[in-house]
Amino acid sequence: MTPTAVVTGLGVIAPNGVGADEYWAATLRAEGGIRPLERFDPEPYPARLAGQVPDAAFDAAEHLPSRLLPQTDRMTRMALVAADWALADAGVDPAELPDYDMGVVTASASGGYEFGQRELQNLWSKGPEHVSAYQSFAWFYAVNTGQISIRNGMRGPSGVVVGDQAGGLDALGQARRNIRRGTPLMISGAVDSSLCPWGWIAHLSTERISTREQADDAYLPFSTRACGHVPGEGGAILVVEDADAVRRRGGARPYGTVAGYAAGLDPAPDSGRPPALRRVVERALADAGVTPDQVDAVFADAAGSPDLDRAEAAAISAVFGPYGVPVCAPKALTGRLSSGGAPLDVVAALMSMRHGVLPPAGPVTGAADGLGIDLVTGAPREHRVRTALVLARGEGGFTSALVLTEPSGDQ
Repeated sequence: MTPTAVVTGLGVIAPNGVGADEYWAATLRAEGGIRPLERFDPEPYPARLAGQVPDAAFDAAEHLPSRLLPQTDRMTRMALVAADWALADAGVDPAELPDYDMGVVTASASGGYEFGQRELQNLWSKGPEHVSAYQSFAWFYAVNTGQISIRNGMRGPSGVVVGDQAGGLDALGQARRNIRRGTPLMISGAVDSSLCPWGWIAHLSTERISTREQADDAYLPFSTRACGHVPGEGGAILVVEDADAVRRRGGARPYGTVAGYAAGLDPAPDSGRPPALRRVVERALADAGVTPDQVDAVFADAAGSPDLDRAEAAAISAVFGPYGVPVCAPKALTGRLSSGGAPLDVVAALMSMRHGVLPPAGPVTGAADGLGIDLVTGAPREHRVRTALVLARGEGGFTSALVLTEPSGDQ
């Protein structure tokens, strides 16, 4: 019998809430985390807002050994702490489990940009003897997987995936694959942070960044006033386990089951072929063994650019029918967190499943006419969620979909 992959622990560090409960409460209050950039002077740049995790809300020195601080980038510190919280939430002590029964798969869109920029500046301005030896790995996109593995003694199947925004779902899909191959426990998800001048230029190069100055007007996915997105930092790390292993150890009831997953790549822009999203959704649903009428909510990619929003709305309407399913866009409160955004949406979907309520799309007052989607706006909507679909698309055409279902009664 194929093992069932269930989510048992959540670790969240988001611009509008540090900790899963804090994030969820802020999201239901439509409390945003988009604010003027503070970690460098944004004045020379056309965009000056970001989804930032406030220093007052997250101080890595309060959670990690001092020896780790000089050798890690901000994103890695957040990922390590989020992993600790996810394990605690799942009731798992890694020291009590065999090393090879635990693995780690994370996603990254940028690696340790802030660390890398600082060391390159040291190289240019002071010389190579002033470059940290930790530069050899702290900038690397696989560093979060490595540091989580080392910190927790996890020697099972591990890896990293790179798919921009879609990567966070790809990591969870890979975690499920490893559960099915026999690994009892996987740490998965993603945390990204690239709010430094080097990273900011990379964001701006996409030409899809909002340049509006007001936080409640800058990132409005599916709105008539959509004008691009606001980049952000943070994300979520999750514990994914074999349901039978959870029962054997007497763990708490899981948040939900990773029931289906699919990924694809958009065709070349001038090919005349449709985007990959619709067929990816259909494959994910087929993989989960559910039909469109069984899906209770869609957590959208919510790109915030009119053309991408129209394409996503068209795919949702094609699969579920016009206004056929509630659509949530909690990213409107945090900004788009690169690979960390989709795992954070997975957390929101699992919380919706547990509490029977859908989160509103922050400052968005309604979907644009003609999109044909039932966007949840204004206030939380009470709604029974047995099955949820989470979507993500990344720069370059990466496209992924994940289906979550309620845990069965015997899990």
